Amino acid sequence: MTTPESITASPAAQTDTAVVPLDTPIQRGEQTISSVTLRKPKAGELRGLSLSALMRVDVDSLQVLLPRISTPTLTKFDVANLDPVDLVALGGEVLAFLLPKGQVQDFLNA
Repeated sequence: MTTPESITASPAAQTDTAVVPLDTPIQRGEQTISSVTLRKPKAGELRGLSLSALMRVDVDSLQVLLPRISTPTLTKFDVANLDPVDLVALGGEVLAFLLPKGQVQDFLNA
């Protein structure tokens, strides 16, 4: 029998937000962004985007979505200049938000 204590998942699977530390911080003038908080997108924030593209962690789709759901707000320019490692980490959390809760653990174990 599965108990709540035996289930482990990413922060995105358990809440509507996820904090993603950046391997390469973003420098904006004197401000340094070393982590980004993402929140689970609502349907309206997905407007104009293909869900299948987001499921593939498509860079162009992430450049549109991430500014809508990030704190501090990332610009399209910020996303375009992210270290690929950081882009994949952010995209992985977006993907976790889009998966049904029962499939998140399978995704994490893949």
